[in-house]
Amino acid sequence: MNFRSIASCLTLLAALGAGFSAHAQNQQRVRCTITAIDGDTLSVKTREGEDLKLALTPKTTYGAVKKIELSEIKPGSFIGTSAVKGEGGVLVAREVHVLPPGTNPGHRPWDLEPGSTMTNANVNAVMNDAVTNNIKGRVLTLDYPGGSQKVLVPESAPVVIGIPATRADLKVGEYAYIAAEQGADGKVVAVRVQMSRDGVRPPQ
Repeated sequence: MNFRSIASCLTLLAALGAGFSAHAQNQQRVRCTITAIDGDTLSVKTREGEDLKLALTPKTTYGAVKKIELSEIKPGSFIGTSAVKGEGGVLVAREVHVLPPGTNPGHRPWDLEPGSTMTNANVNAVMNDAVTNNIKGRVLTLDYPGGSQKVLVPESAPVVIGIPATRADLKVGEYAYIAAEQGADGKVVAVRVQMSRDGVRPPQ
């Protein structure tokens, strides 16, 4: 994979993990399974059970993810991680995804599950073989402008990085994480589509 492909996929993953900054009232994150592809219409069933049709345009971008090892996350890495508070208020990661350095840093609410947060930050320190509340993993110290978080990443948490994909990779039955916009006409347009590949799902 060449540098441009890696950079492009990291940018896509960053955009998906960062949330939306403009026109937030018209934008949404869609976690779903692809049910049909008919021309420029992508039909999906959302995780909430809703049947939804999204328009694909020439500006829609595509990506997928591949699994990497937690040991590849080191001081100096820049990551996004969704997490929930465990016992004692400890943040426990649900997933980790590698991002380009400096991508929308901060700590904010997230919609992966009730009470979840998203932290985009630089890894300042890694504590290996940590055990907290009977959960074994690594504790990452994450620094971002104006704040810092410690996040326990269980050994079972998915850790991913972006890989190239195209519209031709869309397949019925695949899971997808889609950044979408709803226009004034009510039509929902897929802006970015990140799909599962080889059994690896976009986890955020």
